[in-house]
Amino acid sequence: MALQFGVFDHIEPVPGLDLEHIYALRLMQIERLDTAGFYAYHLAEHHTPAVHSLAPSQNVFLAAVSQRTTRLRFGPCVYVLPLHHPVRLIEEISMLDHLSGGRMEIGVGRGGVLEAYFWGQDSDVEVNYARYLETLTIMREGLSHDALTYHGEFYDFDELPMRMRPKQTPYPPLWYMRNIETAAVHGMNVVLDVSLGELDAYVKRYRALWEEHQGVSALTLQGTEPKIGLSMHLLLAETDEEAVAAAQPAWAAYRWNLGGPRRLEAEKRGLTQFLGPNMRARPAAAPAREVRRDLYASIERSEEQEHRRMNPGGLSSLVIAGSPASMRAYMEAYMETGANYFVCSFQWGDLSHEQAMRSIDLFTAEVMPHYV
Repeated sequence: MALQFGVFDHIEPVPGLDLEHIYALRLMQIERLDTAGFYAYHLAEHHTPAVHSLAPSQNVFLAAVSQRTTRLRFGPCVYVLPLHHPVRLIEEISMLDHLSGGRMEIGVGRGGVLEAYFWGQDSDVEVNYARYLETLTIMREGLSHDALTYHGEFYDFDELPMRMRPKQTPYPPLWYMRNIETAAVHGMNVVLDVSLGELDAYVKRYRALWEEHQGVSALTLQGTEPKIGLSMHLLLAETDEEAVAAAQPAWAAYRWNLGGPRRLEAEKRGLTQFLGPNMRARPAAAPAREVRRDLYASIERSEEQEHRRMNPGGLSSLVIAGSPASMRAYMEAYMETGANYFVCSFQWGDLSHEQAMRSIDLFTAEVMPHYV
């Protein structure tokens, strides 16, 4: 089975570089992804006080991507829907889909209530979830119809003409992160951040749910096989030792960027409702993220098989640091899970543009050709 490959990106601060040069170098990377045959570029959304996402308006950056690429598909992963007005979102998705000749992908999510708080919105997790569901419904309805009628808790539209429609019908492919049940129920592709040793259970459960809710052998609304795969932070070098030496401090920097500034801002302001276990509060009606391994995992693996499923470099279940040979050994185990998509993150933490480009070159020359 051939894999398709994508790239996930935050666009984090880079030591010694200003925004102008960070953007310019990232667009150079994306041009390389385009020529190398990657399927899609997925861009995260985060807002102040977070510092790990320097493209808080994804659509602005993605408009530039649309003009610098010819084959690479692209999109948010995810739009934090509670922070978006649905009609504006419909219009901008339509613009991007036409600017790119129909290469838009749409990732959706509810985001965290801390960012909602700093945006001046209700920070109650249940209200946030209700706003997400309503915005998703309106977005899908408006993208696929000539007029929008919707009467809800947050928005009210009555036969509003939809002058902007996407190039793809009924709308671009949808994606969800981290939750296979939400993805399958709503007919979405899914990107996960679990360990490789768990992935086979998630693949089986996702496909069972897809058949239950979308139909046996059903394709997506765009006529493609639903995609499922992991997102991994990669650093490739000529030797395992060189890769690990560079990845170790970069992973520490990434973890700080991801959580440190937001936590410190909440502590400074005494926002205890967002600290500790409250940082991961989930709506009561949201499906669980975990699957039961006793029902969906392979029955038994040998010690050698389990060892092969450990990530090269040993830094984290979300990081692969090693040589192309180590990366290929990982991918052989990955293929056994039945996943059909693999998402790479090449520049993260304090990695430089040069380090990221070297990883891209090694991956596209010595790893990708074996699996496409």
